[in-house]
Amino acid sequence: MIQVKRVYEPAAAGDGARFLVDRLWPRGAKKEALRLAGWLKEVAPSGRLRKWFNHDPAKWDEFQRRYFAELDEKTVTIEPLLAAARRGRVTLLFGARDTGHNNAVALRAYLTRRL
Repeated sequence: MIQVKRVYEPAAAGDGARFLVDRLWPRGAKKEALRLAGWLKEVAPSGRLRKWFNHDPAKWDEFQRRYFAELDEKTVTIEPLLAAARRGRVTLLFGARDTGHNNAVALRAYLTRRL
């Protein structure tokens, strides 16, 4: 199972392997508190795509299409997430305020299809 969670929410026993999937380190977050299995900034959207999207829900469908195309080119970088998800629960951490329209939500949908 793959879940998403804001990086500012406390870690929970049921989170499983926790991966930060943002390109930039979240403001004010302390590494020790996150209990990360890894920081996979390579799976985050490109800077150009991130800036184009700008967390605009009206661009969500097109953002996902473009992001998935980027991920299709990064099969090696998403393999650790797929492997962890095959072993158990995975939590994708993100820093965005919008909990419904962010790269972690899109990445979960992409990974779920790949499993």
